Amino acid sequence: MTPVITAFEASPDRGRGLARDMRVRWALEEVGQPYEVRLVSFAAMKEPAHKAVHPFGQIPTYEEGELALFETGAIVLHVAERHPGLLPEDRDARARAVMWMFAAVNTIEAPIVERSNAVLTERDQPWHAERLPILDARVDARLGDLSRRLGDADWLDGAFSAADVMMVTVLRRLEGSGLLETYPNLMAYIARGEARPAYQRAFADQYAVFADAQPTG
Repeated sequence: MTPVITAFEASPDRGRGLARDMRVRWALEEVGQPYEVRLVSFAAMKEPAHKAVHPFGQIPTYEEGELALFETGAIVLHVAERHPGLLPEDRDARARAVMWMFAAVNTIEAPIVERSNAVLTERDQPWHAERLPILDARVDARLGDLSRRLGDADWLDGAFSAADVMMVTVLRRLEGSGLLETYPNLMAYIARGEARPAYQRAFADQYAVFADAQPTG
């Protein structure tokens, strides 16, 4: 059965590949699993029909037969467990890949999202100028730790895995912040992910939603 994922009908990222459905699209492309996309509006995301699948009214969701999932980490892990190519065969290496998936969404993404939300919603507040450097420092501390651990390796732990799908997409949320440029190995890491054909197919499909919504003439 072909899985169905949900995505923004009008993504606030304006086609930059930053919306979280990008992670799921990329994982599905990596394993060669066809999928369908159901676009939802911001209003529809808060309606009972969508919240029956995602109780917090967000995207993406994943439906395959009787199975319905939300949370990108859970969805990508499910895809990786169902199909070869995104998790190592070795038991210990597989455990480490899952560990890095958790690290991406918990340890790395949390301060990045806090910073992004502050930039979007607090820039007009009198405390913003003082608070932003604090948030930047928290993100930078995580980036420094990650950069030192990655070193000159191509991927987080041996071969490319679902962990890299999650980490690359999390780091891309810092695009335009100026924080990544201090770490050339992280920039190169992101570029390696973006160069993968599966990533490029996923990005093109997500961008097409934005492009199709633009007025013509």
